Amino acid sequence: MQKKIQLRLKPEHASDPQSIKQSLSDSIGCPIDYIKGFHLLKRSLDARGKSVLFNLSLLAYINEPIQPLERQKILFRDVQNASKKTIIVGAGPAGLFAALKLIEAGIKPIIIERGKDVRKRRRDLAMLNKTGIINEESNYCFGEGGAGTYSDGKLYTRSNKRGDIQRILNLFIQFGAPEDISIDAHPHIGTNKLPGIITAMREQILGSGGEVHFEEKLIDFIVENRSIKGVKTHTGSSFFADDVILATGHSASDVFELLHQNNILIESKPFALGVRIEHPQSLIDSIQYHCRFDKARDIHLPPASYSLVEQVDGKGVFSFCMCPGGIIAPASTRKNELVVNGWSPSKRNNPYANSGMVVSIEQKDAFAYVNDPKFSIDHPLLLMEFQKQIEEKAFVAGGGLFQAPALRMTDFCKKTISSSLPDNSYLPGLNPADLNAVLPTFVYERLSSGFKAFGKKMKGYYTEDAIVVATESRTSSPVKIPRDPSTLNHPQFENLYPCGEGAGFAGGIVSAAMDGERIADAIIQKRL
Repeated sequence: MQKKIQLRLKPEHASDPQSIKQSLSDSIGCPIDYIKGFHLLKRSLDARGKSVLFNLSLLAYINEPIQPLERQKILFRDVQNASKKTIIVGAGPAGLFAALKLIEAGIKPIIIERGKDVRKRRRDLAMLNKTGIINEESNYCFGEGGAGTYSDGKLYTRSNKRGDIQRILNLFIQFGAPEDISIDAHPHIGTNKLPGIITAMREQILGSGGEVHFEEKLIDFIVENRSIKGVKTHTGSSFFADDVILATGHSASDVFELLHQNNILIESKPFALGVRIEHPQSLIDSIQYHCRFDKARDIHLPPASYSLVEQVDGKGVFSFCMCPGGIIAPASTRKNELVVNGWSPSKRNNPYANSGMVVSIEQKDAFAYVNDPKFSIDHPLLLMEFQKQIEEKAFVAGGGLFQAPALRMTDFCKKTISSSLPDNSYLPGLNPADLNAVLPTFVYERLSSGFKAFGKKMKGYYTEDAIVVATESRTSSPVKIPRDPSTLNHPQFENLYPCGEGAGFAGGIVSAAMDGERIADAIIQKRL
C-alpha cells in the first residue's frame, strides 16, 4: 500500500531517514518494519514558534517495495529544416523556455542575444568586480541566461495561475538542476550551478536545429504593413522569420527607446526602488531561529531568510529578493549608472545575508521628481527616466568605478554619515555617503520608517551592524509593452509578441519561463 503522510519534525529528525521511518510508523500505527521506504514530496520550514520544525509531505510504501518516482521527460524534435521559424530577442528564461517549447512542437527558434555566452560573460563580471570596468553588453543583466543566471537562481513564484510551475522545474532538472528544487517550498539553484544548466539548454536548442547568435544587439525592425518580417542587429546582420518574440529583460532601456522612436505602443509601468540591506548571516539566524548571536545555528538548518512588509504613509515598503548566505554585486548596464543586486551560491555559505528593501513608485511620484518638460505624466518612458536619474546620482555618490554609496542602518535613519562601515560582501567597495542626496525624499523617509518598524517585528534587525547600499532599482521593468489578451501579440503587429519581465508580464525566473512557454503556445496554435 502507498499512502501520503504529512509530518512535522525537528530539524535533526527531518534529515535522518531512520527517524522519518519511525515517525511514519507512529503516524500510521504500524511496526516500523512495515515501512519499506518513502519519497519526500514537499519540504518547508516553519520557524514561527520557539521550536523550529520542518513540514514534510511524504509518500510511504507500506508492506510493498518502494518504486522510483517517474519524472516526465520532454522530447524535442529536429527543426533544422522546419518550415516555420520564430525570432527570439533575448536568451533569458523567457527566451530559452519559449525556444524549447517551439522546438517541442516543430518550430525553429532563432535566438539573438546582445550579450555573450555564460563562460565569456563570467570574465566580464570578474573584470567589473575587480577593476570597475563594465562591458555594457555583457554584465549581470545582459548575456546568456539573462539577469537570473548570475543573480541567484531563486525559483520561488506565486504565479501558479500563469502556467505549469512543475513543468518548468522538471525542465530545469532535465537539464541538470538538483532534484530538490521540486521538493523545497522555496527552491533555489545557485549562481554557481546555473551556468551549466543554461549551457545544457543552449546545446539542446542547437542540437535540435535551432539557432543561437551571441553579441547580436537588436537595433531595428523590418516592417511590412502590420507585420514584422525580421530584425536588424548592430553587426549589420538581418534575421527573418514568421514571428518575433521580444524577451529582452527589464534593463533593456535602448529597446524601450527604439520602440518609442518607431511609434510602437509602450506604456510606463509602476515598479519599486530602494536599497539593498546586508546583515551578518549569524544575526539573521539568531533572530529567526531563536538562538544566540555568537553561537552557530543548528547544522540541520539552512541559513535563515526573512520576508518583511510595512505600510508607510499609504505606500508599501517591502523586502525583495532576499539572499541568505549571499553577496551584493554591481548590476549596472551603463558606465555612469550604479545599480546593486544580490545573489547566493547553491550552498548559501557566505557570512552575510542581503535583501532588497524597496518602495513602490508610481507615475505621479516620478513626474514630481524628474522635472523635465520632455516627460509628461503619461509619457511612456517617464519611470525609466526617473530610474536612470537615481542610478546616475548613486554612481556619483559612490565615487566612481562602481564603488557604492552606503551607510550603517542606524546612521541612515539618523541622517548622519557613517564614520566607518562594517566588513561586507560588495567587492568593488563601499563609501560612506549621504544617501538622502541619492534617493528621493519620499523613498528615503519611508525606508527609514520601515527599518524601524522591521526592527520591532524582528528584534535585532535594526542595528548598526547592518549596512544600507544604494541603489536597488531594477526590481522590475519601468515599461510595459502591451499585448492582446486573447492572442498575446502586440496590438499593432500580428506577429510581434512581447514576453517576460521586460514586457511587464513576469517577475522572476519561473514566471518569465512560464510566460515564454505561454507565448510559444500562442504561436504554435496560430502556425501549426
